[in-house]
Amino acid sequence: QVQLQESGPGLVKPSQMLSLTCTVSGGSITTTNYAWAWIRQPPGKGLEWMGVITSDGTTYSNPALESRSVISRDTSKNQFSLQLMSVTPEDTAVYYCARERFGDTVSEYDYWGQGTQVTVSS
Repeated sequence: QVQLQESGPGLVKPSQMLSLTCTVSGGSITTTNYAWAWIRQPPGKGLEWMGVITSDGTTYSNPALESRSVISRDTSKNQFSLQLMSVTPEDTAVYYCARERFGDTVSEYDYWGQGTQVTVSS
């Protein structure tokens, strides 16, 4: 069964860079028909899709974040990562990685990491 686990610092100072890594086991991030997503949930708010990286390394990002976010991968380690630059307290959230399955009209998220709390504070 596919498992995902987020890792990275839980506290980041304003104006610095947030960096998280998702380690995937039980499935390859290069397998076709899937993409690998970053999703976050600020306190008291809903889930926000941040972006994905596909099986061939193509990236798609939320337009609200794409100017300061980078999603990359390391296929040798079966990992993908998120970098979010110039963070502010509004970036405080629980960050999740998840597997995205493409459908005809919608995408589904069948496997999720447990989530990791990231707080932006000085």
